[in-house]
Amino acid sequence: MIERRSLLRSAFATALFSVVRISRADALPQPFPAQLEDALGKALGDKAVAAKLAPVLLDVGFTWEAPAKAAAGFQTVVAYSFGNRPALAGGSRPEPGPTNQALAMAALEARRRSGAATIYAQWEIASFLHGREGVTVVAINPVALPDHTVKYLSTDGVAEAVVGFAGGDATKLGRVCVIGHHDHAKRCVETSRGRGMDAWAMEGLALPVTYDRESDQPWTRDREIYLIHDMAAQLMQIRATAIATQSHL
Repeated sequence: MIERRSLLRSAFATALFSVVRISRADALPQPFPAQLEDALGKALGDKAVAAKLAPVLLDVGFTWEAPAKAAAGFQTVVAYSFGNRPALAGGSRPEPGPTNQALAMAALEARRRSGAATIYAQWEIASFLHGREGVTVVAINPVALPDHTVKYLSTDGVAEAVVGFAGGDATKLGRVCVIGHHDHAKRCVETSRGRGMDAWAMEGLALPVTYDRESDQPWTRDREIYLIHDMAAQLMQIRATAIATQSHL
């Protein structure tokens, strides 16, 4: 299942499109970027389109480290969950699971290093943080729908909710330290920026890298499957923002 927002506002699309996506081609073996563009041009029979698409493929497929800044400049921590465990017998709410516990510990460490005032955390992570070290924790919970079903939030849904808690003004959050599973972190940063946050990972802070084979979300059980999922999600973001930009030309 490819994570997609049900409704993409053109304002958000324009903001996300304006965020510079860096392929970091200089970190790849040379002359691989040029070779990729050349091979794509030959495959498509269109050098002009290949020149536009090659940087996208380099970014989506070959850039997995989130852009980062030093701890001292962060005012807020935003933590995105990664999978969960099935609900216990007789229950309806999923269990947070060990990956989200590790993310909670990373969020606490980010707060210790930065002195950030508040941690906004998806509920699976927040469940491990309440009452810890006197930190202010704002839980981002699923949305209860009128038909009594529950809508679990996408990465963008969480980012939107965080900005909502800031009164719709992301600048009130200051510089935001993003916490996410290592393979999810770059997209968390980009999605947060798309919602107006000054979002970064924290230099030197280790993020969880392991996968929970018992996760209730199949795409978070296995790295190969998750990377396909994440690349697909990144491409859908790029597609949506390109369409939104095209409509404004």
